[in-house]
Amino acid sequence: MPVKAKSAPASVHKSARKKLGIRNNWDYLIFIIPVILYFLIFCYGPMYGVQLAFKRFNPALGITSSPWIGTDNFERLFGSFQFARILKNTLVINLLKTFISFPIPIILALMFNEIRRERLKKTFQTITYAPYFISTVVFVGIINLFLTGENGYINNVLEMFGIAPIPFLTSPDYFSGVYVGSDIWRNSGWNSIIFIAALSGVDPQLHESAQIDGASRFKRIIHVNLPCIMPTIVIQFILQMGKMMTLSYERILLMQNSLNIEASEVISTYAYKTGLINMDYGFSTAVGLFNNVINIVLLLAANKIAKRYSSSSLF
Repeated sequence: MPVKAKSAPASVHKSARKKLGIRNNWDYLIFIIPVILYFLIFCYGPMYGVQLAFKRFNPALGITSSPWIGTDNFERLFGSFQFARILKNTLVINLLKTFISFPIPIILALMFNEIRRERLKKTFQTITYAPYFISTVVFVGIINLFLTGENGYINNVLEMFGIAPIPFLTSPDYFSGVYVGSDIWRNSGWNSIIFIAALSGVDPQLHESAQIDGASRFKRIIHVNLPCIMPTIVIQFILQMGKMMTLSYERILLMQNSLNIEASEVISTYAYKTGLINMDYGFSTAVGLFNNVINIVLLLAANKIAKRYSSSSLF
């Protein structure tokens, strides 16, 4: 009676397939090496310094030999009289930025997608992309030129209509609006690129079917384009929630002055001042770590909500 040969375990086959896949695609896998090195050096390497948040840093002793002080830096942060104010300013600016700035790139992308004349379309795209490539210093200089005191261009125009000059940059009441407005101006065009790319993948047959049913261009935007790019919108919104406590500290520092500091001092500028100006590295690291932990919590919460109520999520 012939003896039936035993088949190899499934795990052996799986391992062999993996090795064969790596061997056959080694030339493509080489391209991953620079990406891995980038993340190891610039993203994971600096995480070694996170321990400073729990130490009293002494430059002579170095990071490793500096004494541990537990959560003293965090207790100092939460007990600071500035903590409530910087937390409130950070949240207010970011909430305004999320709910006002976030829809603008989507609207721009939908608008660009409906422009049929290529030259006109490229002209509008160039105009909206251009501010993104201006350096932060020059960008804030332009803002100052338009909004500073009684000599700013905006106040000159208002004066022509008999309206009193508005202290855009010297009053705490206007700082959040000026920052969010400048953010829309600078980033909306650039951020619309990803939605334009998503719109290019919309199946033309869906539009043809909608046209046969008598749908106008506006109705096709609402019932065809928007649902098709909704997964991209959800992913971008989740990523935005992951940056809820992060602001461009360079721009805020340049726009900041003693008259508007009540509204312009945020967590990132506070961490910069305590760390690099006052050389309190441990406390500054604690501020930054607190900031990042809140960002991670918000990212995970937004991802979980998106996963529950839609088919799109990061993981």
